[in-house]
Amino acid sequence: MNGADLAARIREDVAREAEELGGAGLATVLVGDDPASHIYINRKHEAARGVGIETRDVRLPSSATEEEVVSLVEELNADDDVDGILVQLPLPAQIDEVRVTHAVDPVKDVDGFHPVNAGHLYLGTPLHIPATAWGCMELLSEYGIEVAGAEAVVIGRSEIVGRPVSMLLLTAHATVTICHSRTRDLGEHARRADILVAAVGRPWLVTPDMVKPGATVIDVGITRTDEGLRGDVDPAVAEVAGSMTPVPGGVGPMTIALLLRSTLKAARFRRGLLAFRGG
Repeated sequence: MNGADLAARIREDVAREAEELGGAGLATVLVGDDPASHIYINRKHEAARGVGIETRDVRLPSSATEEEVVSLVEELNADDDVDGILVQLPLPAQIDEVRVTHAVDPVKDVDGFHPVNAGHLYLGTPLHIPATAWGCMELLSEYGIEVAGAEAVVIGRSEIVGRPVSMLLLTAHATVTICHSRTRDLGEHARRADILVAAVGRPWLVTPDMVKPGATVIDVGITRTDEGLRGDVDPAVAEVAGSMTPVPGGVGPMTIALLLRSTLKAARFRRGLLAFRGG
């Protein structure tokens, strides 16, 4: 299941739509000097500029206070040149991530983390959707994987991937089981899955004996090790699975592509071309 090819097509669509819309604006907020966060932000800006989305790259030192970050977010909320706002996580320890992400205007919340957007996802009426979870669903659609009626198992319950992808699968009429660090006999649950999503960040957690023959396996996890990048799924699972995403080149490219699509969606909300039901 090649996410890179699908992501490239999505970017082409976004570039065309951005031109038709007359452009859009994305602002990112990065606090501190986490090396991985700097890499991710740079990639997001490069991708956005590549499809004609104007970007604003706002960076604060690791000594920034919570009040300074919240104040910055409020300024971006009020800025008419900014359609979408993305606060790069993690934030330094002295800053309450929940307060900051909840300060983002839900209309501009392209990450889909605000309670308004999370609530609509729960209700099955999504507005902004966390991009990685959305990417999983787009891959299932692209490859013609039947979701309705399928037994789906999600390993991981994070607000970024595990929970939202579970809600999307449920909305698509799958029967969903959510597993996590306290799940007893993970393999027993995983072996029931027609669709297995692994999103915990533990290299090669899922082994071939945990996978139902012919199942669709989506590997969201990615960990840097001395041997290189590792997903949550042992590559040997490909011998058992019917379909499987690679690491890298699977879900990862979809995340940025759909962040760009979310930015255009935010621009349409703000221009009244789409109705934002959250207020």
